[in-house]
Amino acid sequence: MAVALTMARMKVAVLRHAFRGERAQTAGTGAALGVLLAAGTVYLAFAGPDLLAAGYAVWLLGWMLGPVFMGGGDETLRPEYFSLLGLPPRRLAAGLLVSAFVGVAPVVSLTALLGLLVAGVRLGVANALVAVPAMVLQLAVFVLLSKISVAVVGLALRTRPGAIASGVLNGAILAALGQIWVFFVIFGQTGVPSVVWYLPSGWGLLAVRGEWWALAALAVLVLLLLGAWAALLGRRAGATRTSARGSRPMTATTANGAIVAKELRTWSRDLVRNHQLTFALSYGVCFAASPLILGWDGMLPYAGLIFVVMAAAMTSNLYGTDGTALWLTLMTTTASDVRGRQLAWLSAHAPVAVVLTVAFTAVTGGPWPLILALLPALLGGAAGLVPLISVYGLVPGTDPHRRAGNPLRTSEDDGGLTGLAYLTLALVLLTGVPAALAAIWYGWAGVAAGVVTGTLCYWRFGLLAERRLRSHGPELLDTMRTGRKPRTTVKSRFEQLSTTRKTIAWWCFGFGAIPLIPQGVLAAVFVSNGMLRHSWFLATYMPSGLRYPVAAAFVLLGLAMYGTGAWVVKPQAPR
Repeated sequence: MAVALTMARMKVAVLRHAFRGERAQTAGTGAALGVLLAAGTVYLAFAGPDLLAAGYAVWLLGWMLGPVFMGGGDETLRPEYFSLLGLPPRRLAAGLLVSAFVGVAPVVSLTALLGLLVAGVRLGVANALVAVPAMVLQLAVFVLLSKISVAVVGLALRTRPGAIASGVLNGAILAALGQIWVFFVIFGQTGVPSVVWYLPSGWGLLAVRGEWWALAALAVLVLLLLGAWAALLGRRAGATRTSARGSRPMTATTANGAIVAKELRTWSRDLVRNHQLTFALSYGVCFAASPLILGWDGMLPYAGLIFVVMAAAMTSNLYGTDGTALWLTLMTTTASDVRGRQLAWLSAHAPVAVVLTVAFTAVTGGPWPLILALLPALLGGAAGLVPLISVYGLVPGTDPHRRAGNPLRTSEDDGGLTGLAYLTLALVLLTGVPAALAAIWYGWAGVAAGVVTGTLCYWRFGLLAERRLRSHGPELLDTMRTGRKPRTTVKSRFEQLSTTRKTIAWWCFGFGAIPLIPQGVLAAVFVSNGMLRHSWFLATYMPSGLRYPVAAAFVLLGLAMYGTGAWVVKPQAPR
């Protein structure tokens, strides 16, 4: 017990000094959104027990899958820190479990679990009393399943087959969650599936409703999970990375060629990049192929395009993952590092995207103009934006040779990595808008528009990234070496805005993509393909004369939101 309390106090001390500046703002924003979600979950206790059980199933999936996709979860206290103390695995696991309850995410989840108390109070005094230990045990199950998921994936990433298998599985799971409506339809499920009651996330609610065995089952599950985590901690401490098979000599004869060769070798050897590539591939194929269960193949041609967008998001911190190795780049002034990385990125991703796109479009018979217009536009946009976003929004990463026992942990700034990935998703999609509109309006002429758009994005964004790297290389290196971005004595324009203008800009930039892309561009694509009454795309539900006008109105709304945000942050002329 003393060890656990000491670790908890250590966690409190670390967090007290860590949440400052931008990290404090990010944590505050995340906490506010989490509280809103928690409040919505508590409301489900009044709406109905089935909805509450489904809500807790979503929280369980979030705890299990979120850390895997977002950098390995919270590792403020790592097992490696205590390796010299000689603690038995179970005591170490128990201490780390107690410390894991200290933080924003556990507090938010405990708030969501107040729904158990609400459900118990509505049933009686005895049920309300059972809800208190059920909340604690349910939270412990969430935390332990999260830790075990990260540990299992971390061990898998120590071998190439494991990294590939993990990427395929994780991509398939996330794609299935994104297309969950398909499975509800195929099984004839119009309400909440009954299976949510018997998942571990529903046992606490079962206990509150009078199924007393569920409370004992939760306690036993916590003990079993604690033992499993202790065993995985031992494997983590004793595991070593496998060395690469036989070295192959580089045959590059120029400096730029050496950069391409180095990057391609990294793509083939770095297990984290193996995981990212296979994850994007699995997500793209599974997301597009899921509607085949219903006999609809309309999304299949977009598998390669989805793969490109997801791959760009996974590699958005391209320079950050290299760590302090940037000094080699800065010392080699005769080579264009950005152009080399662009060529290597295309070499690793373009063949896969082309094969997927051509094969699946041939199977479905089209729409050829739209698909062939989007493919070069998105490839060029991704190859240009990945290095550009990486040098402008670089998130300090851990040097590959200093990564801890959790290979997923490539940076200490999870929020920064997540924001960078979402930003890349939105911007890469935007690069395909001109080509998509040209293909919809003019047919095959859109292919030429896609080639021109992709080429311009590749060349211009790469040029901007190269200039930024040369002009701010020392600052970027210092950021990666120290983990802190350089302080500026002059406040940015955004920092000088009033609270009201900041809020307007945040909403415009944060949500402008929703009317522009899904409700505008994608809805128009679905209408043109005869895909009516489709999912949440409003234009597909309109009468025939209003479908395109509604989609166009959403496009204009999205552009207006971005324009408003740009106008708000634009420096005002002196009066």
